[in-house]
Amino acid sequence: MKFGTLAIHAGQEPDTATGAVMTPIYQTSTFAQSEPGVHKGYDYSRAGNPTRTALEMNLAALEGAKHCAAFSSGMGAIDAVVKLLKAGDHVVAGNDLYGGTYRIFVKVFEQFGLSFDFIDMSELANVKAALTPNTRLIWIETPTNPLLRIVDIEGISRLAKQSGALSVVDNTFATPYLQKPLSLGADIVVHSATKYIGGHSDVILGAAITNDDELAEKLHFIQKSSGATPGPFDCFLALRGTKTLHLRMQRHCENASRVAEFLSLHPNVKHVNYPGFKTHPNHDIAARQMSDFGGMLSFTLKNDDIRAARRLTTLTRVFTLAESLGGVESLIEQPATMTHASLPRDVRLKSGLEDSLIRLSVGVEDVDDLTEDLNQALRQV
Repeated sequence: MKFGTLAIHAGQEPDTATGAVMTPIYQTSTFAQSEPGVHKGYDYSRAGNPTRTALEMNLAALEGAKHCAAFSSGMGAIDAVVKLLKAGDHVVAGNDLYGGTYRIFVKVFEQFGLSFDFIDMSELANVKAALTPNTRLIWIETPTNPLLRIVDIEGISRLAKQSGALSVVDNTFATPYLQKPLSLGADIVVHSATKYIGGHSDVILGAAITNDDELAEKLHFIQKSSGATPGPFDCFLALRGTKTLHLRMQRHCENASRVAEFLSLHPNVKHVNYPGFKTHPNHDIAARQMSDFGGMLSFTLKNDDIRAARRLTTLTRVFTLAESLGGVESLIEQPATMTHASLPRDVRLKSGLEDSLIRLSVGVEDVDDLTEDLNQALRQV
C-alpha cells in the first residue's frame, strides 16, 4: 500500500463487536479473564490496550517497520531507548539536538554511569573520531532542532554497525512521510508524536519503532515495567492525526518553502536555516534522504539584537508564541529562552545556537497570511 492508504487503514479494522469504523477508545484499566492467566490478549492497560495496539501497528506501518512501542511522551520514548544501555556505555550525539534530549542525557543518565559526547554530526569524520570501544549508541537528530542541520543517516548507521553500536534517529521533524530512517540502516526510530503525527496540538505522545525483534521485546518490557504508557484517548487522538499526516505534510512543506524564501529576501533578516535551499551546507544529503524539506525553519535578524528578537516573537498575529511544533497552526518561539533553555549558554553558543535565533513551525494556513504577518512584525523591529 502507498503511504496515504497506510495512514488511514494500517492497524485499523472495523470493530468486531459493533462494526464501528473508527477504532474504539477502550477506556478501561483492566480486562476480564475466563480463568486465572487466561484472557483475550489483554489483562491490564499498562501492559497493553487495544486502542494503543492499533496506534502502534499504524505507526510501525508508516515507518516500514514490524514493531512499535507507544509512550506517554516523546521523552518517555527517549528514556526507554536509553534504558537499553548499562553503566559504562558511551553515547555519541549531535551538539544541536533538542534541549529536552540533552537534559535527560546529562542531568538524568550521566548519574547512572553513562557518558555522552556532543559533536557536530554533519561530517562523518567527526562521528568516527568520537567513537570509543565503549560506544553503544549513536543518537541522530535530522533535521536538527532548531538549526535545521542535516545528518547522513545511512553513513552514520554504517559506522554504528561497524563499531557495535545502535543507531537511533529522532524522526520528529521529518516524519515517516518525508524520511524513513530504518530503510537507511538505522536500528530504532523515535518520535515525539505530539508534533506532526498528532498534528493538532492536543495530545502528548511518543513512539519507538524498530524492525529488530529482540530490541522490540526489550522496549516493550521497559514500556510495561517503567509505565510511561499513553492512555487510550491519547492513542485515539494520535490515530485521528495520522489519517491526515500525508495531506498536512504536503501543505507544511509548501508553506515553509514560501516562508523561507520570503525571509531570505527580507532586509531585516540576516540568515535563514532551511534545508530546502541549495545553499544549505547539507542540502545534497537532505535531497537524497528526504522526499521534501519539512515545515520547520529558523532565522536570525540582521541586527543580531536579542531584545529585537524577543520583541518580534510578541508582534505576530497569525503565528502564536508558544513551544512545540507540528500542529496545523503556525508557531513562533525563541529557543534560547524556551525549548532549549535547559542547555547551558556556552554549550548553546558553541553549537551555533545564538540567543537571537527564532524558530518557526510553519502551519497549514494560507501562506499569504503567514508572510504578511511576518512582514508586519519585522517592520517593527
